[in-house]
Amino acid sequence: MAGSMQGDRCPVIASVDRHGHCNLDKNSYDIFGESEEEPDSVSCGCFHAVLARIHRLIKWMFRRGTATPPTVKKPRNRLFSSILCCFRNSNNGNNNNNNPPAGSNCQAPVTEENGNPRTCDKYLLPTVRHQDMNKKCVVIDLDETLVHSSFKPINNADFIVPVEIDGTVHQVYILKRPHVDEFLQRMGELFECVLFTASLAKYADPVADLLDKWNVFRCRLFRESCVFHRGNYVKDLSRLGRDLNQVVIVDNSPASYIFHPENAVGVTSWFDEMNDTELLDLIPFFERLARADNVYSLLKTMSESPSSTTPSS
Repeated sequence: MAGSMQGDRCPVIASVDRHGHCNLDKNSYDIFGESEEEPDSVSCGCFHAVLARIHRLIKWMFRRGTATPPTVKKPRNRLFSSILCCFRNSNNGNNNNNNPPAGSNCQAPVTEENGNPRTCDKYLLPTVRHQDMNKKCVVIDLDETLVHSSFKPINNADFIVPVEIDGTVHQVYILKRPHVDEFLQRMGELFECVLFTASLAKYADPVADLLDKWNVFRCRLFRESCVFHRGNYVKDLSRLGRDLNQVVIVDNSPASYIFHPENAVGVTSWFDEMNDTELLDLIPFFERLARADNVYSLLKTMSESPSSTTPSS
């Protein structure tokens, strides 16, 4: 049929004349930048054929992703899902400012969606520094592990970070988890520390600047360094470029370390409980871990401990 859909292109009906001819919009092909040719008129035969073509057009638009079903979302959730890891949302195609900082030397491979981890030409981390030789690598999460963030004003916020979203600057209020300073200082002395968050760099990077006053983090990894797997941003430790028996991840979300649960020290999600001592309680365990030959023996002991999150001493 003349004027039928060709490949993945679809003409747009501009008008129908009194003879039942469909006049196609000559700019319809140019919307997607696929063709400069001018389409011809098409005889639809009857009004029902016009409706059928419109129906096919709508189905085509949904298939191409140029139209989406109406959804109702709270504005706060949209903002959070665009920058924070807590709301697992894959709609981050407009992120142009989420690369690792220039001084971090961290690689940023393309995220693979809904697939298994794939081998990268380059590892996420640079070569181990001389001062970190023979140290184990500890990967530390940010949100709900070290800090809690909110778009709602918090009277006792430790930091306020401006974040630009779609041309509008929003204030993000940050609370530090109790004892996070002591925890980070001691971890920096014992380990090669890496910040690994599923949040975007335009939010997480300035938070890390304010939080890490001792330059504990040798490298910072953000959302684009995760693997998007079954609806979650997973931190694939095999891509770090370190021996897995020398790597530990500290994270509040089991989904983040689903590929390597045996390397994880799970912590409870923290929001605003100021009597929390979990980070402080973890320090003796990590002091022991730093002296171990590999991480698995102590991590196995921790997983078998009656305590849910705090390793046995």
